[in-house]
This record gives sequence, structure tokens and C-alpha cells, in this order.
Amino acid sequence: MSLTRRVLLAAGLALATLSPALADETKVAVAANFTEAAREIAAAFKARTGHEAVLSFGASGQFYAQITQGAPFQILLSADEERPRKLVADGLAVPESRFTYAVGKLVLWSKAEGVVTGADTLKAARFAKLSIANPSAAPYGAAAIETLKALKLYEALEPRIVQGNSIAQAFQFVETGNAEVGFVAYSQVIKAAGSRWVVPQDFYTPIRQDAVLLKTGADSVAAKAFLVFLKGPEARAIIESYGYAAGAAS
Repeated sequence: MSLTRRVLLAAGLALATLSPALADETKVAVAANFTEAAREIAAAFKARTGHEAVLSFGASGQFYAQITQGAPFQILLSADEERPRKLVADGLAVPESRFTYAVGKLVLWSKAEGVVTGADTLKAARFAKLSIANPSAAPYGAAAIETLKALKLYEALEPRIVQGNSIAQAFQFVETGNAEVGFVAYSQVIKAAGSRWVVPQDFYTPIRQDAVLLKTGADSVAAKAFLVFLKGPEARAIIESYGYAAGAAS
């Protein structure tokens, strides 16, 4: 074997030995509406970089409270702009790291075919329960309330509203039959059966979903790499496949 080949082989073996040591993990708090997309992105991120994104799912408002109380997350993928902005103002997040990674869509959904036909479904009100996410913790819940008020139906339908702690629980109420219809994220039902109405976006404030690097992750190679990956074409394709408009490009 030539000297050049021996040097290259030795270098290759050294890299192979070092690569696992270079791999790291980052703890990511993820808004519940983004669950399936985040899982796909995390898998692609690991395949591409070797780093692992450890995901936790829940309501953005609950994550904000947990982070202010010292929860060890390094990244927040929020369902709104407000919480990441507040974390920057609180001194708990890196200001220049904040960006919009997705723009969400609100949907009225039933797991039964033919039940949801549009706004007329809400006006006719042939249902006992209407599921929404808690509007104080989940932006999709706030958007649901805005929609009902825009349609001048909030007061009439308020007694029929059942609230989930997160958009995931609001979806579960409909999926399990505890509510006949519900306001959910388009991403949750884009591949599901049933009937749905994509609510016109002029009925509610745009759901701009922001990501931010928390100060706890400021020195994490994996955390910073994940945010770069989230802006890239592979992640953006996944985001769009779930019905979101993708946010910032790298």
C-alpha cells in the first residue's frame, strides 16, 4: 500500500472514530400542532448530521411558563410569535435567533364525511359539542374564538365549546367522538379522513409560528445546527407537505 493511501486510510479511520463523539443532542419544545412534521424533520436532521433532536410536545403557553421556571429546553418551536418574542424580552432567548418557521392554517373538522360543509355547519349548529384548544395557551384556540366572533356566532355557540389543553387534545376530542366537530390545525387532518373546512385566513390573525434559540442552548452545537436545518430546503419541503406555508429560508 502506498504512503498516500495509508495516510488517507488513517485519516478516514480517525474521522469515523471521531464522528460519534461529535454527535450531540438538543432538547426541543414543540407546539402540538407541529408534532408529525417535527418528528419527520428530527429524523431527517439526525440522518443528515448525526445530532439528535429530543422533542417534547405541548401548548405554547405551557412551554413558555415552564421555560421561565427553568425547564431545560434549548429550542422553542412555538405556535405563535408572542411567546418567542417574550422570551427574548425576558432575557431567556437569543434575540437574533428568532424566525418564522411555518404559517399555520385553522380548520373546522369532523371525522365523519359530509358533516362539515363550511361556515354553514357552524350556523346550523347540528352538533352538541364544538372542540377548540385553550385560547389562552394555544394560538389555534385563539384563532378559533376570533373566527366565531367574525361570524357573529360566538355567543350562540359558547355553551357548546369544549376546550382541550392543547391543539392535540382538541383534535383528540373530535377523533374519539367526544365532540362532533372541532377547530384544529390543518396539519393534523391533511392526511385524515372525514370532512373539513379550511377557515379563510381573513377570519383570524395569521398564525405565524416562530422558533427561537434559548439561552440554555446558546453554546450547543446541535441546537444551532437544528435551527439551520429547520430553515433549509429539506425541512421546508416537510413543512409544506403538512399544509403549512414555510417560513424563513436559509
